[in-house]
Amino acid sequence: MFAKLPLTALRGFESAARLGSFKAAAQELNVSPAAISHQVKSLEAFLGVRLFERSSQSVRLSVDGERLHPSLHRALLDIQQNLQALSPSSAAWSMVVSTTPAFASLWLIPRLGDFHRLHPEIDISLHSSNEVVDLRRDASIDLAIRALFTPDPQLFEQPLLDEYFGAYCRPDWQPPPAASPIELIDVPWLSSASVAVDWPAWCAEAGTLSWLDKARFRRYDEEQHALQAAIAGHGLVLASNVLVAEAVSRGKLVSYRPEVRLVGARYTVVCVPGRERQTVVRAFSEWLLEQSNG
Repeated sequence: MFAKLPLTALRGFESAARLGSFKAAAQELNVSPAAISHQVKSLEAFLGVRLFERSSQSVRLSVDGERLHPSLHRALLDIQQNLQALSPSSAAWSMVVSTTPAFASLWLIPRLGDFHRLHPEIDISLHSSNEVVDLRRDASIDLAIRALFTPDPQLFEQPLLDEYFGAYCRPDWQPPPAASPIELIDVPWLSSASVAVDWPAWCAEAGTLSWLDKARFRRYDEEQHALQAAIAGHGLVLASNVLVAEAVSRGKLVSYRPEVRLVGARYTVVCVPGRERQTVVRAFSEWLLEQSNG
């Protein structure tokens, strides 16, 4: 039934299509670029269609290549998942999760012990970066947690947490007298293109624009550092309700003027379509949803 399937050529094509390069595919599969080129050409001859548009500088998928790659990728993932389910090796029960350093340190890591307790057989490796990883090209990443404003139609998505921005402070913090400057902790926050997330926007909503005339700004590049400054009593911080949740639950910070909110993104779990069916990915995704509803 499957005797004529060109499995080696299919694997070579999938790698080249995902990575966008014959050279990168060769490195991944530990063969020469010439071997990948030969495999792709043999698959094109087998199918009778051109799968790549080639130039002297690069290769890119043709229309037919774009049609073939998603279904082939899902099929190979299913094969890998079934093989891993039969394997007693620990590698079958590990996964790599990509997210931002702020989300990892402020939301995920404080809760991760619960997942380890429930699933001691699954090893989680965190890949933290502010750069967005191309999950279709980097097969080493099983799942990513991202703050999204618009969905990515090429990825499987599972909504996790809705985000808004508000002002937070220590429980004992009090606004200074009217004639005194106020300390405002500032950090760059991202939001949709139409909505600014900064102190001028918050003050406009709160009716406190006069603060800006005499404010002392304490500026930080990293969200974690800004929250630590607020916990240390260095002023009022404008922060994501998602990232500040752990500090609030521990009583280290409280919301100031909670009725004043700026719109944020939606934290979403994403992966390459088909990978959400893998046992470890499904277990971790279900746990994330439970944590978000807790």
